[in-house]
Amino acid sequence: MPEEISSWIEQTFRINVDNQNNLLYSLVLIIGLLLLRQIVNYLVHRRTDNAELIYRWRKAIEYVTLFLTVIGLFLIWLPDTRSFATYFGLVSAGLAIALQDPLTDFVGWIFIVWRHPFSVGDRIQIGGHAGDVVDIRYFQFSILEIGNWVDADQSTGRVIQIPNKLVFIESLANYTEGLSYIWNELAVTVTFESNWTRAKQILEAIAAKQAAPKDQETKKQMKRIADRYYINYENLTPIVYTKGVDIGVRLTMRYLTLPRKRRITENAIWEDVLTAFAAEPEIDFAYPTVRRYLHNEEGKPALRPEALYGEDDREER
Repeated sequence: MPEEISSWIEQTFRINVDNQNNLLYSLVLIIGLLLLRQIVNYLVHRRTDNAELIYRWRKAIEYVTLFLTVIGLFLIWLPDTRSFATYFGLVSAGLAIALQDPLTDFVGWIFIVWRHPFSVGDRIQIGGHAGDVVDIRYFQFSILEIGNWVDADQSTGRVIQIPNKLVFIESLANYTEGLSYIWNELAVTVTFESNWTRAKQILEAIAAKQAAPKDQETKKQMKRIADRYYINYENLTPIVYTKGVDIGVRLTMRYLTLPRKRRITENAIWEDVLTAFAAEPEIDFAYPTVRRYLHNEEGKPALRPEALYGEDDREER
């Protein structure tokens, strides 16, 4: 820096020469790293249109430039490691008290980046919020909300900002970690008078048609998840369970589906069920109704009063 300018700054702003040089070096460092960040982002955009790849590169260069900026500023302003240690100790003690929540959020970000409980693109539920992770930052992460007033696992259009510290406080469910599929169940109830065995056969065929395929990728995912967790799904084939309920026979289809296709598969299954049952004269849907039941006429012959008590006893009763 020219001596005339340096002397003027020192007299006007009371900044000595050493600090002026440090400010100049700091400004050059920050501008240089910002230019590097812009150049890398520009080159990535030129080479690919993949939104996920662009996002990951943008976050990576952001982390690298931040790290280099912090290290560079420390080396410029605190070249003496002993003064750095003293300064860092005092500052960290003060920050721990004054900025407890932001520091916890920053530690949460380190945990997210290091342990990967979820990544951008995963569908998660944390506390009372569920959605797709669309961004992870130093103090909070963002999810595109699903559910809420929407009666399905589909987007509401709202982006929710969640503090990173909640990964230490709230329970976290990841829909897509390890295995890309989730189990879904859909119940269909038919009347007791219906041919429920035929209905079960129809539902088994529909579930097999709409369920996720058992391909090589699914098997690889099962192996990866078994290596990490004590989870072992031996049977991935769709199945229909039978249960008697108060209004009829409940047939519950259980099948694998992609989390984001849960509503789509339910829609397709119900359309197939409605079409198939409409063509079956021996199958009726069951639903809550009020019915008058004449035991003398509708009951099983062996359980009617005349069979149990005789004709004379029945008239006396």
